[in-house]
Amino acid sequence: MFTRLRHLSATALITSFALCSAVAAQDDPTLDTVMASVGDSTITLGHVLALRNSLPANYDQLPPEVLFKGVLDQLIQQTLLMQAHEGPLSTAAKLRLENETRAVTAGDVIDDVLETALTDEALQSAYEAKYTSAEQETEYRAAHILVETEDEAKALITELEGGANFAALAQEHSTGPSGPGGGDLGWFSEGVMVQEFFDAAAKLEPGEVSAPVQTQFGWHVIKLNETRVMERPTLDEVRDELLDDIRQAAFNDYVAGLEKNTEITRTDTSAYDPALINKTDLLEK
Repeated sequence: MFTRLRHLSATALITSFALCSAVAAQDDPTLDTVMASVGDSTITLGHVLALRNSLPANYDQLPPEVLFKGVLDQLIQQTLLMQAHEGPLSTAAKLRLENETRAVTAGDVIDDVLETALTDEALQSAYEAKYTSAEQETEYRAAHILVETEDEAKALITELEGGANFAALAQEHSTGPSGPGGGDLGWFSEGVMVQEFFDAAAKLEPGEVSAPVQTQFGWHVIKLNETRVMERPTLDEVRDELLDDIRQAAFNDYVAGLEKNTEITRTDTSAYDPALINKTDLLEK
């Protein structure tokens, strides 16, 4: 069984490496520069680079001479086997070839779409829309005491009103993991805490203690220590995130446009057993 290069380990490539007749070097090789001939077929630098470009990132660790030799050997082996094939392709091979052609062609279109979309102007616009124009978010620093019943929470509030130390009460009574630390929860913003807790904390003034607050975890007595406005990240700090957003939006918009202008008919698959997806033995018939 032929093993594809992307499935070979780096160690296997290095082990299999041996010096061979070198292709005559050229000062300015092009994609059409021939790297090997196999019978009547030629393998060009373009073929070598296209296969190299499809390899997983872990192949980057290989020395160039090892990687070049391994890729070229792979293409030579593939060409030999292709030439040895007799008769028509199997049904499975024909279908895989159609899918591969579909995927490679689609990828080429996507590359063009994304190249057009990823401009400095688009990046700046995405940054301004997501961060500069958006309302700055507030962060809260609070502590809490978590108990099982509302009566326990009310009793603790009475003690606090009488001058008891919040951290000490949290260490003594809180059933939450923050209890040993005096109930301190550090800084948080909306979406971090359960909504009932956050809403109650956000209504407090710094230094103020809440009435008993019930959540799925029990009853809380919350003390808001301080607030601050979250600093906006710089464009460089969120560049990768924004580029991903732009790519996804460009892809979605382009595909949506194609779908809108193309008649697509889907077979109602509800009449079929979903397990049909695993009946790959049909390819052998």
